[in-house]
Amino acid sequence: MSLKVRITDDMKTAMKAKETDRLGTIRLLLAAMKQREVDERIELDDAAIAAIIEKMLKQRKDSISQFEAAQRQDLADKEKAEVAVLSAYLPERMSDAEVAAIVDASIATHGQTPAAMGKIMADLKTQLAGKADMAEVSKLVKARMQ
Repeated sequence: MSLKVRITDDMKTAMKAKETDRLGTIRLLLAAMKQREVDERIELDDAAIAAIIEKMLKQRKDSISQFEAAQRQDLADKEKAEVAVLSAYLPERMSDAEVAAIVDASIATHGQTPAAMGKIMADLKTQLAGKADMAEVSKLVKARMQ
């Protein structure tokens, strides 16, 4: 079952169960997916949907930190609930050891020069999209390149 079908089915289930918070989050996700399909005139695959979900998760995490800094725990809790719903649609995360092995292999392939950093990150993005936090991967690559 594709991710898009699963999300649509979950929306129907949330409607029937009257889970308004979950339903709202799923509708936001479906709206973002539809917007991208209309803008780019494409049919989204699972990898593109995972990228949208990751972008939405990043936005939510930034909001959570801002709300907590402003001592608005009610809004932070709402964002945390959205993070929980969105996280369920991402593929299972890879372990740190698996990510490190892939990073080491990519560095060995492209070389350890500063100019190769872009090629390494592009290679890793295709391999690890949705399976690892790319910000953490970038930090790991920078640490290994030194």
